[in-house]
Amino acid sequence: MIIIRPARVEDAEALPQIEQSAGLAFRAIPELAWLADGDNVSAERHRALIAGGACWVAADNQDRPVGFLSAGIEGDALHIWELDVRLDRQGSGIGRALLERAIADAKRLGLAAVTLTTFRAVAWNAPFYRKFGFRILEGAGIGERLASLLSDEAEHGMASDQRCAMQLDLSRADTR
Repeated sequence: MIIIRPARVEDAEALPQIEQSAGLAFRAIPELAWLADGDNVSAERHRALIAGGACWVAADNQDRPVGFLSAGIEGDALHIWELDVRLDRQGSGIGRALLERAIADAKRLGLAAVTLTTFRAVAWNAPFYRKFGFRILEGAGIGERLASLLSDEAEHGMASDQRCAMQLDLSRADTR
């Protein structure tokens, strides 16, 4: 049984290992396999995000995190920085449950949108988010904040033609 709950400071140490495990899925995509061995978000950064109050974990029946969604409030939007589920727990609805919780809490807070940057064609990236009503932003619709994030990602080796910014407008969101 999995429980989705707000992340606690003591969860921060476990989250880099979950990110590392989740990243192993990229080994199945030759041109992105390098991501499996990339750097993970530090426990210190996770503690800072948790302190901001917009992070959730999926905990097992012993209250151990097996997945997480880290986000932050950026203006009138909840911005998802990371959504990861341990590789051996992927495909069981945990990512969906984390995303649904984040969307519900963003609505409760009265935010206008949920945003993120992700890979366009990786099945568990843009196609996954589209199922929840996220749309890919293009051109001027991307906005300065998300364009800056995409630019930073390109500087860190991510091909800009493979990345995109996405947004879910909460006034129209269907969280099932």
